[in-house]
Amino acid sequence: MRVTILAVGRLRSGPERALFDHYAHRFDWPVTVREVEERRPLPASDRKRREGDLLLAARPAEATLVALDAGGRMLTSEAFAARIASWRDAGAAHLAFAIGGADGLDPRVTGAAALILSLGPMTWPHLLVRGLLAEQLFRAHAILSGHPYHRG
Repeated sequence: MRVTILAVGRLRSGPERALFDHYAHRFDWPVTVREVEERRPLPASDRKRREGDLLLAARPAEATLVALDAGGRMLTSEAFAARIASWRDAGAAHLAFAIGGADGLDPRVTGAAALILSLGPMTWPHLLVRGLLAEQLFRAHAILSGHPYHRG
């Protein structure tokens, strides 16, 4: 399984980057990060639409898209792992996870997604979401491979 994280904004050195790197390098699914950014000062609705364009353009054509959005489905770690296994078993070899900016995801991104996933009812900074997602991908990998990390 290959993983691409499509994210609005640049993740620089710091604790958020360290958290992401800590988990993203602990499992053997190759992880690529494609960062997009709209730098022009646009009204929020225009910026959100433009970020949606950039995210969709950065999506690998063959990847199953998962949109991270607070209004999405909340899954247990086991259910998340099972969903990944289901896609894998159906022939999907590449997952792309879209993380929006401060204004969230454009509806065209969520509309293109095979799953809209919520990391919980709280709002998380989009730079921190990368680390949370990387940990859950590592946990899903551990569950699917029978590694004891998840039971710890």
